[in-house]
Amino acid sequence: MSGSVCVVGSINMDLVVRTPRLPAPGETILGGPFETFPGGKGANQAVAAARMGARVSMVGRIGADDYGQSLRAMFVREGVDATAIRATAGTATGVGVIIVDERAGENTIVVAPGANASLTPEDVESVAGIVRSAAVLLVQLETPFETVEAAIRIARGAGRRVVLNAAPAGVVPGAMLRQVDLLVANRGEAALLTGGAAEDDPLTLARDALRLGPAAVVVTAGAEGACLAARDGSLRVPSIPVRAVDSTAAGDAFCGSVAAWLASGRSVEEAVRAGCVAGALAATRAGAIPSLPKAHDVSVRLSDLGVSVTC
Repeated sequence: MSGSVCVVGSINMDLVVRTPRLPAPGETILGGPFETFPGGKGANQAVAAARMGARVSMVGRIGADDYGQSLRAMFVREGVDATAIRATAGTATGVGVIIVDERAGENTIVVAPGANASLTPEDVESVAGIVRSAAVLLVQLETPFETVEAAIRIARGAGRRVVLNAAPAGVVPGAMLRQVDLLVANRGEAALLTGGAAEDDPLTLARDALRLGPAAVVVTAGAEGACLAARDGSLRVPSIPVRAVDSTAAGDAFCGSVAAWLASGRSVEEAVRAGCVAGALAATRAGAIPSLPKAHDVSVRLSDLGVSVTC
């Protein structure tokens, strides 16, 4: 893949404990080893896009602490442009506390935003040239809402493509959704946006979300793949069979891969097919960023499915 992606979003250090099962409310259980991994939806998606071969710039904030220094170094190793990442004095780097069910590969996550909450519209406006120069802007909802709005406004003003991952779940105004080229949400997030239920058919949720204004909508459904609804039609895109170990960052692998494929000039359908493969492969490995697949891994699995890929 080739093409440029700008990610405006969160940067965290993930604190991970593996358990035999997820605890019930009020319950204490003994877990396994404790590990730390780079994470945050913005960071995960930036690295996912870079591993697909895109030229990626990251816009975000970290704390002036050891976690922040470690995360900045990680971006450099991954080939992500970190010049628009600022350190916030007196504020901790964001952290995600993650409990992973070792048997099912499912997880629960609590995020302490830390420096991510300090990312302002002015921060984005100060690096507007980076946003405008990218073919695709990729944003999420782990940073202040007004900052996301500023990034979208700058990208749209330059005629760039906008991908919004509506996560964590929240209400997104129609005025913003109408500026989005591709909205990505899981079932729960889509249900909140549309007034539906998380148990609804994901294709129905995607079609309902399309009526809110974006040019296209993808609703991800884990092992079932994803459903794409656009103004010229809709379809179900299957995943690939894998043995799930840890679903952390599977959705981020999907979003980053989709953005990279769109930036390279591929169609939305092709990008979604690649995203489904990337998300499935991410679930086979532990951690967030360590689990993200590379372009070759995705290309091989797509070729096995009979999908022609040129990287």
